[in-house]
Amino acid sequence: MAEGGFVRLPDGSVVVALALPRPGAPGRAVRVLVHAANRSRALTRLRNLGLRAAHLRGNGAPPTPDEISAVLYHPEGVVWRSAAGDATESWHPITHLLGRRRAAA
Repeated sequence: MAEGGFVRLPDGSVVVALALPRPGAPGRAVRVLVHAANRSRALTRLRNLGLRAAHLRGNGAPPTPDEISAVLYHPEGVVWRSAAGDATESWHPITHLLGRRRAAA
């Protein structure tokens, strides 16, 4: 999946948004937001969490202002929700997504 993008913040850090395959659910995607010092570190954070499909190609779907606020105010700096376009779904900590996968393994 190549949907994603980034926004550089005034302090020099970035928020990266990616659509990734949902672990354990083929064909379903999640939108993941990461706050980091730069794009490379954001992708490294995701890969270190086990999300090996994290690649940013282009800037076709950058994070919206609401998405930026969601990740900036979250203590982990990494959140996700279903990519199905349901704006009423709240953002979840990345540990909820990865915890389910680890419990199923």
